[in-house]
Amino acid sequence: MATNEADIGLIGLAVMGQNLVMNMNDHGFRVAVFNRTVSKVDDFLHGPAKGSHVIGTRGLKEFVTVLKRPRKIILMVKAGVAVDELIAELLPFLEKGDILIDGGNSHYPDTERRVKELDAKGILFVGSGISGGEEGARHGPSIMPGGNAKAWSEVAPILQTIAAKAEDGKSCCDWVGDGGSGHYVKMVHNGIEYGDMQLICEAYHILKARFGCSEQEMHDIFLEWNKGPLHSYLIEITAKILAYKEDGKLLLDSILDVAGQKGTGKWTGVTALELGMPLTLIGEAVFARCLSALKAERLKAAKLYGAPHIVPVTDKKKQIAELAEALYASKMISYAQGFMLMRQAAADFKWKLNYGSIALMWREGCIIRSQFLYKIKDAFTHNPQLENLLLDPFFHDALTAASPGFRRQVALAIESGIPTPCLSTAINYFDGYRTAALPTNLLQAQRDFFGAHTYERTDRPRGQFFHTNWTGTGGNTSSSTYNV
Repeated sequence: MATNEADIGLIGLAVMGQNLVMNMNDHGFRVAVFNRTVSKVDDFLHGPAKGSHVIGTRGLKEFVTVLKRPRKIILMVKAGVAVDELIAELLPFLEKGDILIDGGNSHYPDTERRVKELDAKGILFVGSGISGGEEGARHGPSIMPGGNAKAWSEVAPILQTIAAKAEDGKSCCDWVGDGGSGHYVKMVHNGIEYGDMQLICEAYHILKARFGCSEQEMHDIFLEWNKGPLHSYLIEITAKILAYKEDGKLLLDSILDVAGQKGTGKWTGVTALELGMPLTLIGEAVFARCLSALKAERLKAAKLYGAPHIVPVTDKKKQIAELAEALYASKMISYAQGFMLMRQAAADFKWKLNYGSIALMWREGCIIRSQFLYKIKDAFTHNPQLENLLLDPFFHDALTAASPGFRRQVALAIESGIPTPCLSTAINYFDGYRTAALPTNLLQAQRDFFGAHTYERTDRPRGQFFHTNWTGTGGNTSSSTYNV
């Protein structure tokens, strides 16, 4: 076999890896592949890659040998220890300037560490979020690369070519930033995805349990919603799911109501707590999945408490339109929280993130792709220093218009005993964010009363802290002031 034949290599021939290889092959790139289970290489070459220009290899030394310099290698293996082990095995065969691209869902601190460790060895490491599932990988995903910026000029021609293209022809792939920023942005994408999915599930629950809609009605409703402001991939596939039948029966009715998760939503919630950001909607979406897992306990509770009384529906058409407004408003709040989190992360980790560019990367190819993302791009184009999307004129006008119907539908769902964790927390976040004087002054007084934790005053400049001897016997010494 001749050396220096392949433009790029990929290790890990699960479905995502195979589809990325065929995507690159279709775009004229010569790809070398390797897999720990070598039989998968043969199966791939005689299956999906039959008749292609893909080069199969059966050992890491052979794999590295066939790559053009600087070598570009995509790792599509399970996040965590497996990535570190594979890097360690590859290093003896690599040279300074070679590039490793982690295309899995790695946790961003791991990517931060790998970028620094490999840079010290002369190897350029890229942590790249890839979204779009199997179909996206095959025909054009959203790609979010970050890490060692010296690698970008080498990998950009390939990654931007195979990524999804928006309506204006632009690639849904751009350089995100240093360190673990690419995987961080992908993590937030997945967190928003958790929120979007839960919001849609809550709307479906209301349509079914309160409005009494048939499967055909719900299918038609989601089809109609997909023609307007809610137009998105997730709304589109929900309509299709509501029409999919097996043996003449709706398959959805046979699927157990216990949700799985792989961890990226949880990571998003954890990092929000670490950075002190109120990422309430995504947090509730994660907890809703956790609650769904308590199936046996839920069945006991359902028997114990019985079915709630459903509030009668009047003017069904109008109320369904209000439900669409509630879904749209909640979606806005979810994205606002996600971008708020990225902004804080950028400040804490000293990343230079282009939020408008991130919105554009999500326009096509990824799971949360939707028309709505153009409005986010417009908001950051208008004001690159925008603190929160809710402060943008478009978001203000849209939330103000949706608010009455939004509130009414959430209130009626709660009164009917239909759980709406994400719709409800969206309202609460919105009201909390727009409230000039929260009752937290009482909370601070309580903290100072029992723990001498101090407080700031409205009649003094910010940054000055005070303690009161509330009982007359507690003394005047205060605790150290700090924020977690």
